[in-house]
Amino acid sequence: MRTLRILFMGTPEFAVGILDRLQTSNFDIVGVVTAADKPAGRGKQMKSSAVKTYALNHDLEVLQPTNLKSEDFQDDLKRLNPNLIIVVAFRMLPKAVWNFPDYGTFNLHASLLPQYRGAAPINWAIINGEKKTGVTTFFIDEEIDTGKIIDSKSILIAEEDNVETLHDKLMTLGADVVLETVKAIEQAKVEPKPQENTSKLKAAPKLTKENTKIDWDQSGKAIVDFIRGLSPFPVAWTELIIDDELKKIKVYKASYKVSDHQREIGSTHSNTEIKTIDVAVKNGYVHLEELQFPGKKRMKVKALLNGMAWKSDYRFC
Repeated sequence: MRTLRILFMGTPEFAVGILDRLQTSNFDIVGVVTAADKPAGRGKQMKSSAVKTYALNHDLEVLQPTNLKSEDFQDDLKRLNPNLIIVVAFRMLPKAVWNFPDYGTFNLHASLLPQYRGAAPINWAIINGEKKTGVTTFFIDEEIDTGKIIDSKSILIAEEDNVETLHDKLMTLGADVVLETVKAIEQAKVEPKPQENTSKLKAAPKLTKENTKIDWDQSGKAIVDFIRGLSPFPVAWTELIIDDELKKIKVYKASYKVSDHQREIGSTHSNTEIKTIDVAVKNGYVHLEELQFPGKKRMKVKALLNGMAWKSDYRFC
């Protein structure tokens, strides 16, 4: 049985669930590496990462290096002397770091590798209408998300799942897989396997303003999957033409209905009695359920229409 000295690296809430499982399982966590504090909110107050907050509350040493190649951080590595590094939702590591520990450095990725390598695997799995996804642990190498696989487990994506609900399910599943991976390394029973080479790889690139805009020329299902895959963060957006003025609208929730019609794509129909807004798409209608107008709070469409007269010439583009 190996005696492990674990250095944990992570930043967002997703990583907290995994760190907590390791902590409550009584593994020796010699330190936690996370992102530097950043200004956030209207007041630009400095905000710590979710991982830092957790670590400090559990008396774990926290490191926040801005340069992982710096002499200071290399000195910290030598001082802490971890023999295993675990990475969950952090940044790319230089070889001097991931090659440091005797038992390697492994990453937890929120997809079934080799599919959905990249920054936003949970979002893109939903956007692409996948029925299944999962988590994978793998040893880090020179490339991004390409190392030898240690373990993986899958989960079904429910039709009602959005990024928030699937995130939480994968965080729980990921904690299980990380714990099993650590125990296997502890017992020297790891048999990593190379990732399969396939020409049909689907990527999970970083989400930007450009690739989060709704394309109303798609089918109703594709549009609803797109909205689910970006809700509640970073949120799908579109532009609404109101009296010849463009307004940027965020869309949090929608459903669709297949139907034949002759309406222009993007045109809208509002039912004032039952408080609904439908958008014409090529194979039916997208039924909008939760929106956010500029300078306003996120609102259900029924509440929105209580204070707004929707005109028949309003159109999304």
